Amino acid sequence: MRLLLLARHGQSVFNVAGVVNGDPALDQGLSDAGKAAAQSLGQQLAGIQIDLCVTSRFPRAQETARLALGDERTFVPTLVDESLDDVRIGELEGDTLAAYHEWKRAHVRADRFPGGESLDEAAARYADAFARLAERREETILCVCHEIPVRYAVNTAGGSADPDAPLHDVANATPYLFDERSLRRAVERLRGA
Repeated sequence: MRLLLLARHGQSVFNVAGVVNGDPALDQGLSDAGKAAAQSLGQQLAGIQIDLCVTSRFPRAQETARLALGDERTFVPTLVDESLDDVRIGELEGDTLAAYHEWKRAHVRADRFPGGESLDEAAARYADAFARLAERREETILCVCHEIPVRYAVNTAGGSADPDAPLHDVANATPYLFDERSLRRAVERLRGA
């Protein structure tokens, strides 16, 4: 891999409703604004030859990738990697974003969401997915997933020991660029988190 274009999905129906979703089977896809943002992402990437597209299992990520790649683009092989799925939040599924943030403030990264996984476990899962991407033979890869893996990759590749800072709010359908070395740096830091 020479270049990774890592993007969060476009605005989802759940983003608009302020609801958390960690189960791909319950995803309701993109809002109208999310669809427009996904098409705008495609315009930003129009001058780049993409050799592979990788997404999570969530329809909102897959729809973003499909709209970004567009019908006019030559066929781009696509892979789905469940390690890029959003955090598995268990019993918080369908709850409000405020309840999710309240739970996070009351716990540490090693604590598992009730019936789900911990943020540390999610970070290790993302590190594994990013390591696989760094090993790919395709030169330019578009990866569409979720806010947390994008945030973690950006922060740790930049040298932060805290995967949640300094960047916290990741824009929808905006590409963040990584070369192989920066992606491997993120993997190392995430595995140490």
